[in-house]
Amino acid sequence: MALALQTFPTVKDANAALKAPGTRYLGGGTLVVRAANEGDVLVFGLVRSTDPALMAITVADRKVRIGASVTMAAIARHPELAILAKAARAVGGPAIRNMATVGGNLFAPAPYGDFAVALLALDAMVGTEDGELPIETFLAKRDGSRSIVTSVSFTLPKADGFRFLKVSRVKPKGVSVLSIAAVLEQAADGTVSSARIALGCMADRPMRAKATEKALEGKKLDQNGIAAALAAATEGIAPVTDPIASAWYRAEVLPVHLGRLLLA
Repeated sequence: MALALQTFPTVKDANAALKAPGTRYLGGGTLVVRAANEGDVLVFGLVRSTDPALMAITVADRKVRIGASVTMAAIARHPELAILAKAARAVGGPAIRNMATVGGNLFAPAPYGDFAVALLALDAMVGTEDGELPIETFLAKRDGSRSIVTSVSFTLPKADGFRFLKVSRVKPKGVSVLSIAAVLEQAADGTVSSARIALGCMADRPMRAKATEKALEGKKLDQNGIAAALAAATEGIAPVTDPIASAWYRAEVLPVHLGRLLLA
């Protein structure tokens, strides 16, 4: 059966069309079109919107709003989003980054969704027609979501306060073994005053490393200071097993790569 495509000028109209059975929203198409091409018979209608707000990026007083249809390539080259360039470039190769969108990455299952890991560390808010939700709440409920994501918004951390790492077997555009994003704030004496750490591939969707965050508070970012945080790194994780890596391997190497990120 051929896929039917409907295009609407507003998100409101697209949301209404999305209520029909068998329809999916089409952003960049890197997920839904591939699923359809691979034989997902539950998808027979695609809905998209040309609402200009979906393509907008605004940055003012460190407050950032990114439309859900903004691509990874657009983020990587945006001069005011330089701290996110590494995370954006972690998504596939150039062709994929020219299509993959912020909104779509929020729905990407492990071992994909590396940019969503960065957004989780940034404590982003996810916007829909119904309002905004904290990203952690959104990710927990995303499987049942039928509302089109319109934007993500967050506050830019200090230039040296955001860290991102993707580990893959194939360079430079391989699928993730794991990914880690961290927003760290340090007091004048060098101790960590707050930490927010997100992990990719340690569950079926990005997750917080809350035990690690707690263990870092009040500690310095040196070998002794991060020891307890590394020991707590595997608490609460449920890594995925796939052709890239086993759950056992992902759990084993997580503390190693987390240590490298924290000492960078």
